[in-house]
Amino acid sequence: MADGFGIGVDIGSTATKAVVLGSDGDVVATVLEPTGFSSVDAAERVRRALRDRGFEVGEAGSARCVATGYGRIAVPYADDVVTEITCHGIGASRLFGGDGVVVDVGGQDTKVIRLRGGRVVKFAMNDKCAAGTGRFLEIMADRLGVSQERLSALARMGSETKISSMCTVFAESEVISLIGRGVAREDIARGVIDSVVSRVSALVGQAGAGADRVFLTGGLCENAFVAERLGEALGAAVVTCPMARYAGALGAAVRALDS
Repeated sequence: MADGFGIGVDIGSTATKAVVLGSDGDVVATVLEPTGFSSVDAAERVRRALRDRGFEVGEAGSARCVATGYGRIAVPYADDVVTEITCHGIGASRLFGGDGVVVDVGGQDTKVIRLRGGRVVKFAMNDKCAAGTGRFLEIMADRLGVSQERLSALARMGSETKISSMCTVFAESEVISLIGRGVAREDIARGVIDSVVSRVSALVGQAGAGADRVFLTGGLCENAFVAERLGEALGAAVVTCPMARYAGALGAAVRALDS
């Protein structure tokens, strides 16, 4: 491939990410943009950001590009499109190595991917309901009048509080009821986080019982309290890093570089 660069673009429901790999496989650039209303507009913003960093894509460029994610068909300059399950699996394997279970909590869905020998052998998705997703946390944080970062900080100080509804709408009603009863905000925040962890743990079970290592990717990869609670719920080591937010784009870039 000309210039030896591989570019991966991952258009998620909330955030759009891009990763550029050099010919040696090292990450040489990343881009992070809010997706906003239009995936097409997000793809164009990423194209301009890549150009500003010296990487041309499309007819004018020589770097190969692979698109993935919810909005992957909206990337006109992509040379190929690959499913997010495949790309998240490749990206997580590249970041963490070995066998394990990838947990990607996105804005509108949650993906659980079992890896063996660097390959996807089973997966499960929650894409029918916002419960157990980043959107759920956003709604509950708004109801409590705090940011998502503050929500986790409060939850760490709170006591266990049950939020049992499986539906986001009903769960929000539970939170309103807890507020009305004067339950401490810290305790409600703890209940919200534990609710997400409970739903994610159930999804992990659908992807195959038992996990020695869990790779946390996506927007919650830097949420230390979620990682801790998930590890406790699964009885497994939860591994993550800041670059895990880009796992899908990284996997797409690996595919681009290998094409």
